[in-house]
Amino acid sequence: MQNRITQLFGIEYPIIQAGMVWASGWRLASAVSNAGGLGLLGAGSMYPEVLREHIHKCQQATQKPFGVNVPMLYPDIDKLMDIVVEMGVKIIFTSAGNPKTWTSFLKEKGITVVHVVSSLKFALKSQEAGVDAIVAEGFEAGGHNGRDETTTLTLIPSVKEKVTVPIIAAGGIATGRAMLATMILGADGVQIGSRFVASHEASSHDLFKQKVVDAKEGDTHLTLKELAPVRLIKNKFYQDVQLAYQNGASTEELKRLLGRARAKRGMFEGDMEEGELEIGQVSALIHDIKPAADIVSDLVREFELAKAEVANL
Repeated sequence: MQNRITQLFGIEYPIIQAGMVWASGWRLASAVSNAGGLGLLGAGSMYPEVLREHIHKCQQATQKPFGVNVPMLYPDIDKLMDIVVEMGVKIIFTSAGNPKTWTSFLKEKGITVVHVVSSLKFALKSQEAGVDAIVAEGFEAGGHNGRDETTTLTLIPSVKEKVTVPIIAAGGIATGRAMLATMILGADGVQIGSRFVASHEASSHDLFKQKVVDAKEGDTHLTLKELAPVRLIKNKFYQDVQLAYQNGASTEELKRLLGRARAKRGMFEGDMEEGELEIGQVSALIHDIKPAADIVSDLVREFELAKAEVANL
């Protein structure tokens, strides 16, 4: 399954495991890379020395390419970037910020740079900044998201029409059929988050993994746009946020409600009521927790079956 994405990263399949906070540690990233995809460490939930430890363990666990996702809205970005350069990481995904901030610095170090966007406007800015590829993420996605609520079905062909660098589709993709659909629309590969949360190797809490499996259609909602748009499972914390909106809460009041380490409390420590539970709409299609390698093989098998079906239409 060779194309521009597999060639860019030196991988077997154009499947990227998203670098998610509290889920994407070295066990998950190395497992996906060993299975033929590209595993990403999620640096957004890591202090600098924790990131150093995860990079080291990932380097020991796989001889295949892996990368690091660095959300630019978190503190200590300078320290994180210094560590990835120092430790020889060759692939960096940046997100939640201006692509011009770090792209030149990283490329000067010989690093392949990919930026995550939720709109055509920022896809063009990313290409102008010199990135090697773009993740175009529709608002179906979990975690931090776009304010404009552009769906993957609309975003991918819109970006494809205007940019020349490789495109990685994200948002609402958990099956081989969805992978094929986004590639027909113009993507060169896919980035998948929610499906890999429900894996044995994900570092998120088992209660959260089960919550993802139990989620049904309509159980998630994009909210907190005044701070940083995030798609949440509807639990007590989510209901508290909605009540705050009904009472006319200011941005500062929303910040106080969110507080510190709310996502860690939910996704990593397992507080299913007071924690922030970030996951995509596609959680409604996730029905089990399984090894990451099995997820990759399922995606490839479903992709090939769907491609054969399409050929017979």
